[in-house]
Amino acid sequence: MYPASPTPPQVLIVDDDDAIRALLTELIEDTGYVALSAAHGQEALDTLRQQAVPPCLILLDLMMPVMNGWEFRQAQLADPRLAPIPVIVLSARPERHAGPEALAAHAYLQKPVDLVHLQQLIGRHCA
Repeated sequence: MYPASPTPPQVLIVDDDDAIRALLTELIEDTGYVALSAAHGQEALDTLRQQAVPPCLILLDLMMPVMNGWEFRQAQLADPRLAPIPVIVLSARPERHAGPEALAAHAYLQKPVDLVHLQQLIGRHCA
């Protein structure tokens, strides 16, 4: 058995809705991970670039001010240090209208999200 990691894995929540960020933060922290949050894509990029260790997962909304989810994902994929971080898109838009192939996301969940399913996905990427 390996010793416990000194710091639990981090999950970055990128969503402009304060209530959704709060709910997801609670879910992530109850699962034993550290939640980071950003209100839009540019803030998320800034947060990611400040982290010594990248998060194990990004939960990404699409419709946000300043920098939306598509723009964020394009910038993330263009940065070799950030590109490998898996992304789960959480959006009110049906998947067929979101251009999921352009997002290259690891999963796409339509809001309102099934929290049990989301928790399983987080565990799969952050275990």
